[in-house]
Amino acid sequence: MGIYLDNAATTAQKPASVAEAVAHILQGAYGNPSRGAHGYSLAGFRVAETARKKIKDLFKADHHYEVAFTNNATVALNEVLKGLIQPGDHVITTDWEHNSVLRPLYQLEAQGVSFDVVTSEAVTGRLDYEQFTQKIRPETKAVICNHASNVTGNRLDLEWVKDFCDKQGVYLIIDASQTAGVVPIDLSDGKVAAVCFTGHKSLYGPQGTGGVCLQKNLPIEPVITGGDGMQSFSKVQPKELPTLLEAGTLNIPGLAGLAAGIQWVQEQHSEIDLGSYFYQELQKIAGVTIYGDFTSPRVAVFSINIKDAESAVVSELLWEDYQIATRPGYHCAPLMHEALGTADRGTVRLSLSSFTTKAEIDQVLEALQELASR
Repeated sequence: MGIYLDNAATTAQKPASVAEAVAHILQGAYGNPSRGAHGYSLAGFRVAETARKKIKDLFKADHHYEVAFTNNATVALNEVLKGLIQPGDHVITTDWEHNSVLRPLYQLEAQGVSFDVVTSEAVTGRLDYEQFTQKIRPETKAVICNHASNVTGNRLDLEWVKDFCDKQGVYLIIDASQTAGVVPIDLSDGKVAAVCFTGHKSLYGPQGTGGVCLQKNLPIEPVITGGDGMQSFSKVQPKELPTLLEAGTLNIPGLAGLAAGIQWVQEQHSEIDLGSYFYQELQKIAGVTIYGDFTSPRVAVFSINIKDAESAVVSELLWEDYQIATRPGYHCAPLMHEALGTADRGTVRLSLSSFTTKAEIDQVLEALQELASR
């Protein structure tokens, strides 16, 4: 069908084992977990717990953490931010953030929450870490950071931010949408309050899967309430995790696929080495501007522009003339584009996966060379 380089949005190419796991559930005898003592319900419960354990193992989360599943990182981020932050609280975030963080913060701001944004350099998108110290307040309750920018591929210095939050006594919330499955995330030191993740990107699970790995003692209130299958006469959502954040029926076929995706990821090589090759060759094409910091660890996400062309035009030509799928525009990250100086036309984003081949990269480089020569 073509060359797919929109993996930062979703990995369209999945391992065969993921499809097989989903089909097995749909064709088998699996009921709702925690909705009965019969075999069908227990079978569904075991699927959910298997996926839960795989997430904990992936993040090296000990018994102080629990995993609650949602249908994507956006819901997880909304649940954590709106369930934890109260009027009068202050939050520090960055201009790397996706609208799944920014829009909840704007909603909370209208309710009496304040927040400050740590900004980045133009073109490189490199964060100014000194601003974290400058923006801390007595009422600061949490820091929310994107582990890697979905625009530039820049990676957060997570150890620095963890130490900062630990010393300041504030909660650290991480958006791992672009890193879960690609970059090791270690929660064993207990310095991260919550990691929000999605299943459909670098974990190679089905769309409609995701969640949050959070500390059990986090003082969070549920945003979504409803059936839990256990305490039917209670007027409030049970306080125990994961039930507190898992109202309603879980996506058991999706979680089976997610568990299979995680298993596959743990057996594969990363796409970052191929990304290094792509970047080295991309630099040789005259007329191409590359955004991001390439002096520090990163993920295989690249934003470019070609001369004065609109990003939408370049992306359309790549698909129509070369069958190369990319993502133009602003990538739901408006502050990042303002920092990069691309708010007028956006960028063309090319993002790799473990299924991307060197032969495909060479074809993409050839296509970009041709477009730049026009």
